[in-house]
Amino acid sequence: MESSFEELGVSTPIVKALNEHGYKNPFPIQQESIPIFLKGLDMIGQAHTGTGKTAAYALPILTKIHTRVPIQALILVPTRELALQVTNEINKFSKYVGIRTISIYGGQSIAIQQEQLRKGVQIIVATPGRLIDHLKRGSIQLDNVKFVVLDEADRMLDMGFIEDIKFILFYVNEERQTCLFSATMPAEIINLAQEYMQNYQEIRLNKDELSLDTIEQSYLIVRENEKFKHLCTLIQNRNKKQQTIIFVSTKQRTEKVHHFLKEDGFRTTMIHGDLSQKQRNSAIYRFRNGSEDILVATDIVARGIDVPAVGHVINYDVPEDPDTYFHRIGRTARAGGSGIAISLVSNERIDSFTRIMRRTKQNMRKLNDEMGIEIPVIQRSYRTFYRDRSVNNYYNSSNNRSGNFSRYSYGNNYRGSGYRRSPYGNYRNNNEGRE
Repeated sequence: MESSFEELGVSTPIVKALNEHGYKNPFPIQQESIPIFLKGLDMIGQAHTGTGKTAAYALPILTKIHTRVPIQALILVPTRELALQVTNEINKFSKYVGIRTISIYGGQSIAIQQEQLRKGVQIIVATPGRLIDHLKRGSIQLDNVKFVVLDEADRMLDMGFIEDIKFILFYVNEERQTCLFSATMPAEIINLAQEYMQNYQEIRLNKDELSLDTIEQSYLIVRENEKFKHLCTLIQNRNKKQQTIIFVSTKQRTEKVHHFLKEDGFRTTMIHGDLSQKQRNSAIYRFRNGSEDILVATDIVARGIDVPAVGHVINYDVPEDPDTYFHRIGRTARAGGSGIAISLVSNERIDSFTRIMRRTKQNMRKLNDEMGIEIPVIQRSYRTFYRDRSVNNYYNSSNNRSGNFSRYSYGNNYRGSGYRRSPYGNYRNNNEGRE
């Protein structure tokens, strides 16, 4: 039976702010989590991205903390983008309760953050590395912290933050209430919960169903050197009123795809781990406000951005890890909406995509027949030759020592002329770096 936010125990001023921002009824993760949190119990919550988990822990925290006591709640997140997103959400909810929330993350001047802290703050949303810097400097004390949230806990473990998390929790009173949210539930998460939580409650929504029912998933099998041509076709045929995120495997390929989309007149911006914080903030801002409607990105934003208008996710490069695929496509169909996810599958990534297809219970549309595109048949000997010629030898050739992008003619008519662009790059595991 569905309850209202008031019936769940959320305070009246917070409900007023929720109504102003269009939050009428609780989502399932909120319906399950808020009563448990308000009872003071530790909790593990598993739910797909886009299901409203920020409000699931933020609303009870805002209901329980006091306005005059410093730093009562600590929310740890893996990336700067998620820190800013969570802070913005909490600030919406706390409009009428006088609770102050700030983001603490690397890439911003620590002096600016110290000045914000001196003004008084009740909630901190932080990436682990920068929080530890403050702890060592003495600019943050966690003595009054009663609530700790580990958001995107599985990703923090993947990024190597486990020792940092343990270091931080050492400084927090053991009588705290701890809440852990994770999209997946590997053994390391359970071990962390058993070590740092007491008699915790588990909430697992859709734990056996990795696909999102409201996302239309499809794929197109193409040659690697024809990806960009087909990408442009897909972008042209999309709903122009909705924004698009294009996921690319490496920073280098992100820049190249972005460059050639810009050159062809598309309104696009990009984000990857080598950009400065100012550049990343600017890119996210332009994408959020709609001045650019295409975002080309590495997996740094697969779980770090929430833009309700995103209607399309295109996997320019298929990820090796199926979980990464589901986190990517979760950028669309946010909060009960619908969306479209399309993957460009090269022969080199067919095995990876087959693993993804086994993990989803939804049918995926194969677009080759619909679009009249023949599935390429590439023999192993040709693949080796193709890889050596188009990637390694190309970058080592005397004509391309500067690393400029190649322009090839495919002999296909596109926009009335032979299309000549092909974003190449080596496939590798891309570590965006610690925050």
